[in-house]
Amino acid sequence: MSEGLFDLHDLVAVVTGGSGVLGGAMAQGLLDAGARVAILGRDRAKTEQAAQALGRGSDRMIGLAGDVTQRETLEQAAQDLVSRWGRIDILVNAAGGNRPDANATPSQPFFDLSAEALRGAVDLNLMGTILPSQVFGRHMAEQKAGSIINISSMAASRPLTRVIAYAASKAAVDNFTRWLAVHLAQECSPQIRVNAIAPGFFLGEQNRALLVDQATGELTPRGRAIIGHTPMGRFGEPGDLVGTLVWLASPASAFVTGIVVPVDGGFSASSGI
Repeated sequence: MSEGLFDLHDLVAVVTGGSGVLGGAMAQGLLDAGARVAILGRDRAKTEQAAQALGRGSDRMIGLAGDVTQRETLEQAAQDLVSRWGRIDILVNAAGGNRPDANATPSQPFFDLSAEALRGAVDLNLMGTILPSQVFGRHMAEQKAGSIINISSMAASRPLTRVIAYAASKAAVDNFTRWLAVHLAQECSPQIRVNAIAPGFFLGEQNRALLVDQATGELTPRGRAIIGHTPMGRFGEPGDLVGTLVWLASPASAFVTGIVVPVDGGFSASSGI
């Protein structure tokens, strides 16, 4: 097998949400595979700091400012990136997450959830995937080549309790992934591919308190239930996403488009019995 199949040298990648734990691991994985990588987030100082730390001072990783729910900021980021490196080959839509005020809980019933909270979660996850795909994808359409990789969730295909808006918006991301794959291949170029990764359960700042007891360090009942339904018996590590990401970004997946790849330790395959 040719080593060039997974080679990303001379390709330019954008990772939204790249200053986060999972986004940062994916950005670093693309850099290690040879790509030039731009981390995009709302706070330029934070993205530049993350780029310096993750890139270990490399001039092949930079930070850009942009809000994935505000198209005009994305347009400016794309312009800055093309002015610097001349092209955009890979987009990783890693920005996303949940809002505590959009969760249905015993103290916060579904019937009382505010439209503002629900829209906020949907905007971040769904519109925060569609808008970057429009802005950065336009450059791929002009180049007639590229790879867009969306970040889905286990909640998309197996709705989890509590996270109503998050689960619904990630299900929409799966649908959008398939729609955009067909649209770009037929209307722009078959060399533009669109796929998604559906991570299983990874510990992060947003979910740590739900899965691990802060006082004892032991798993919460929800954390135990997840591990009990994960055949590999552990939470994912950020680096577990990198292999699948590089495959989807590289020539190794040249005939792959419109799929959602679970990276979940077997969670989606298990009935729990």
